[in-house]
Formats: sequence, structure tokens, C-alpha cells
Amino acid sequence: MPFFNIIYVENVEKATSLVVDNLEEELKSGNLNSLGLATGSTMIPFYTSIVETNLDFSQVIAFNLDEYVGLDSSHKNSFAFFMHEHLFSKKHFKETNIPNGLSLDKKLECARYEKKLDEHPIDIQLLGVGENGHIAFNEPGTPFDALTHVAELSDSTVHVNSQYFEANENMPTQAFTMGIASILKAKKIILLAFGEKKRAAIDALLGDIITEQWPITVLKKHPHVTLITNIKR
Repeated sequence: MPFFNIIYVENVEKATSLVVDNLEEELKSGNLNSLGLATGSTMIPFYTSIVETNLDFSQVIAFNLDEYVGLDSSHKNSFAFFMHEHLFSKKHFKETNIPNGLSLDKKLECARYEKKLDEHPIDIQLLGVGENGHIAFNEPGTPFDALTHVAELSDSTVHVNSQYFEANENMPTQAFTMGIASILKAKKIILLAFGEKKRAAIDALLGDIITEQWPITVLKKHPHVTLITNIKR
């Protein structure tokens, strides 16, 4: 039977503490060799807390979910830059992996990344969720069997994320992303969701229907998911 655990918390700080404790337990047991990471404001408190701990990730390989097409790793809005600023420059990992946003051969880059994921199966994948239910950059309508690919970002995703770009700067409309099937390969998934803007997505997840129009609902098919949220039904 699938394991779907829901933990309601009062605030992000409590959620962060729970995730850190979980990672510490997995590290001590030797069950954390490959860790899937996410970006976005939801993850910043978590990474801040990680940096303040003595947790040793020197034998852990990290994989990020996605990266904007066309952005260099030094671009302040690239996810590579985000991860360097918030975590990788402060905590040593055995290896860090993020899709190459400047890759000239997109199909080859997707295949390379998926192959690397298969070589180092993810033990724990951290996930956030978009307002429209997207996980990573798998927008509504993405096939559940999709592997790492280049996603066309929806208007709503561009609208939400454009706040991080300068007014005179065009936000990318494509991104490399682990596919839904790629994400489901993880042994365990921890989903973090906070605030009323995410309520529709969480309602879909906790409802009875599994549909590609709400990518988050596919998590009901996974054998081990923990949802940590302050959104009560």
C-alpha cells in the first residue's frame, strides 16, 4: 500500500525543522546517498537551516529539478546561482547536478541528465508545487510518463516567476525539467506547500481524481510521500 503521510504545521519554521530532522536521521542510517533539491522561496528557510547544522553531505550527490533555458549559471535568476548562494557555497556535497541552461543540444542535455539520475537513484526528493499544480516545471497537461525534457512554461508560471526578474528583462519561457516519471523514481518524496495560493493544488492532491491537468495529483501513485503543509481542509 502507498504511504501518504500528511503533517500539518503552524509555520514554515516548524516544517523546516521536520525536514532537517528527517535528513539527519537518513544520513545517520546511511540511507541518503542521492538527494533531490528544489528552488524557490519555500526552500530558502530550509537551506538556511541546513547551513546552520553540522550535517555532513560530503558523501551525498545532489540533483536539482530544473533550470531555465538560456540562463548562464552566473545569472542571478538561474537556479544554479540560487543553489550556490543558498546552499552549495556553504555546504559541501560529493557532487551537485543542475541542467545546463546554455546547452546547445537540448535533447542531448535532457538525455544526459536522465542517465545521471538513473545512475544515482534519488533517495529523497524535495518538492514544492506551483499554484496551477505543477511540480518542477511539469505544467498542466504534461504526460505522466515524461522524463527529463524542455518544458514550455505556462502564462501563469511566467507571471508568478517574472517578479524575480528586472522590469526590462525578459523571463525565459522554457526550462529544462525533470519529468514526472523522473520525479516518481525517487524512493521518498517530501512535498512542502504553504499559503492560500497553493490551496487549489493541495485540494486537488487530496481529492479523488488523478489527472494530468493537475500534475501534483500523480503523487498519489507514489509509494512514499510526505506532505508538510499549513493548509488545512
